[in-house]
Amino acid sequence: MLTVIATPIGDLDEITIKALRKLSEAQIIVCESTKETSKLLRHHGIAGKIYEVLDEHSTKDDLTRLTSLCREKNVALVSDCGTPGFCDPGSDLVESCRKDGITIENCLGASSLMGLISLSGVKLQDFLFRGFVPQETAARAAAYKEIQNEFKQRKRPVVLMDTPYRLQKMIDEVVLNFSECHVVLATDLGTVNQQVLTGSPAHVKQNLKKTKAEFMILVKPR
Repeated sequence: MLTVIATPIGDLDEITIKALRKLSEAQIIVCESTKETSKLLRHHGIAGKIYEVLDEHSTKDDLTRLTSLCREKNVALVSDCGTPGFCDPGSDLVESCRKDGITIENCLGASSLMGLISLSGVKLQDFLFRGFVPQETAARAAAYKEIQNEFKQRKRPVVLMDTPYRLQKMIDEVVLNFSECHVVLATDLGTVNQQVLTGSPAHVKQNLKKTKAEFMILVKPR
């Protein structure tokens, strides 16, 4: 059996009672990083677990082996933070287990996307989750062009994200490509360093003091 467990996005106590029980019962824990996951488990007094790693470097053979473990054992799947399968390799294991007819359960919890929306103050009927834009320069520029077309055709808000060290780069790109839009930037959600900035891209850039942080951006056409 595979249990998909949401973990805290900041405060280590931001986790459900059910999730802690499932982590305690699990024979194997599949994670992106043993460092992050063991830190969480130690905080909650859970010890003696076997860890398996599933990350962007995992191969098809790794996935096959992990799927076999889910067939034979009680396995918990976690990500470094938030809900597995949301912009991380966990979705591959879920898909593989489903194809094999393996029972899959989940424990819902903290979500950076819902955190951003709840703090935005923007009434959303629908939105486009664009997520991570490509790293390569030309593909990245093309992605922004697609978003501009989305604004012209549908006028839907778009949610963007990237790795922490590209925070400043993405803000600069938002200023360049969406200068007339309304922006909500949320950084380090669920931590004591949490910050939410709203307004024009130029205003957000001016008031952003961080150069590196976990972040999400909501861009809303005016």
